[in-house]
Amino acid sequence: MPELINAWDSCIGREQSHEDRVDARLVARWCATFDRTAPADGHAPQGLHWCLGLPDAATAALGPDGHPLRDDSAASFLPPVALPRRMWASSAMEFHAPLPAGAAVRRVSRIAAITARKGAGGPLVFVDIEHRTSAGDALLVSETQTVVYRDAAPAGAAPVPPPPGPARFDPSGWALTRAIVPSSVLLFRYSALTFNSHRIHYDLAYARDAEGYRGLLVHGPLTASLLLDLARRRLGDNRLASFRFRALSPAIAGETLNLALRQTSDGLALAACAEDQRVIMEASAVIGQ
Repeated sequence: MPELINAWDSCIGREQSHEDRVDARLVARWCATFDRTAPADGHAPQGLHWCLGLPDAATAALGPDGHPLRDDSAASFLPPVALPRRMWASSAMEFHAPLPAGAAVRRVSRIAAITARKGAGGPLVFVDIEHRTSAGDALLVSETQTVVYRDAAPAGAAPVPPPPGPARFDPSGWALTRAIVPSSVLLFRYSALTFNSHRIHYDLAYARDAEGYRGLLVHGPLTASLLLDLARRRLGDNRLASFRFRALSPAIAGETLNLALRQTSDGLALAACAEDQRVIMEASAVIGQ
């Protein structure tokens, strides 16, 4: 693996840029997806930046998993990591200013770091990507996203995550909780909003047979978007100055997802848990002035 890291050194610092617009119809579709109304002040909800400035790879340029192919060509942004399974592991973002509806924006993405580790299930490669979304000279959202690549699931391995255990989610200790059952329709709509064709979110046979999951996977940023919406229900629109999350375990479509929030001395602690208390995502936020 060290020799591969050296081969990927040339990818660090690589940039790509895409222009987009915070279209009113995009805002309306986002709000419809989350069964909410649009912000009254004409700005877009926090989290909508994940729909903007996305790579528009041709269908012929997609790999077996539905993501753009990774190779040594100049057209390939991400490093050519050969490990077949990809997950969005975490993100840390700063909300510098709300996204104005109708604004033209630019997202500049940069490969910041590539790290190889040995995990319990085999080799892991982490890629840190810095994204900066701006309107003119005004920086609106900055984010460091960590993507992890993993080996294929071992033949004969039990599907993950394990079936729900007997424990039950305990809402005590949380100021606000909300239970939701993410449906395959919700997953489809979120994939469409974010132009995400990763097959684990809509192709059940692929998710089970090729990647070893027990069912369709709920997108990590969809779970994070639901936590952002929980914060919005508590505080109102566009109240967060920063938000970070870490995915800990897969969430399966059709199973209850418990969203939880409590205030801390410096902001909010948030979590998404399965019905049996398995923690799917941890998050934290700082409230703006």
